[in-house]
Amino acid sequence: MTNFFDLSGKVALVTGGSRGIGLAIADAFAQAGADVAIWDIDAERNNAAKAQLETHGVRAMALNVDVRDELAVMSGVNEVVATLGRIDVLMANAGVSGNVPSFLDLSLERFREVTAVNADGWFLTCREVLKHMKERADNGDPGGSIIGQSSLQALHGAPGNEAYAASKGAVLAMIKTIAVEFGRYGVRANAIMPGFIKTDMNKRNHDNVALYEKVIKRMPIRRWGEPEDVAGLAVYLASDAARYHSGTAIELDGGYAAM
Repeated sequence: MTNFFDLSGKVALVTGGSRGIGLAIADAFAQAGADVAIWDIDAERNNAAKAQLETHGVRAMALNVDVRDELAVMSGVNEVVATLGRIDVLMANAGVSGNVPSFLDLSLERFREVTAVNADGWFLTCREVLKHMKERADNGDPGGSIIGQSSLQALHGAPGNEAYAASKGAVLAMIKTIAVEFGRYGVRANAIMPGFIKTDMNKRNHDNVALYEKVIKRMPIRRWGEPEDVAGLAVYLASDAARYHSGTAIELDGGYAAM
């Protein structure tokens, strides 16, 4: 019987892959058999993550790439292809939070700091990976999966998070256009919209009693999500099990949006 979730022979690139959701996804890709490249801006975390991935018997590499830097992104994609041979899966996960006390406190500088990573960096990474995927297709080797890390906040408002929500909404819009433009090359594009997932980015809220009582306790699954909860969905979207799945944004929120 075919194992549709087997990623053996595939190469995955995970941006923001040295910790949190990104590392959980990179580790799940490696467990499923993929060779994995991770990008992040912390060399120490990168080295530790690379060592973790290699315990699964796959090839792994870690590069210090700032996704805001166009030349660094272009060079990073070329280095991954030169070292691992190809890129079949892009998990565009790198991101920063943008919380401020109120929208009225949001400066243009802070807005641009958030969108530079979450929207501009996302665009640059996808563009360069798609150049590679199209070139492969033109040479008779079509296929690929682009997975965008969006957020439930792209659809559901949260006070003081306008910059973050705007950047994650941009991901949803670009995913749909990528799916339409590049489907002819065998490339699929989908977004994941996590809800309340425990990460370092939202650590200050993990023990927030008011949040627990008003939101988490009312959520159908009644708990915070863990990074590994996102990883399973990413493996599906990367795999041949999702070979006819493209152009969608999937809510992963423990039933929050259904309340």
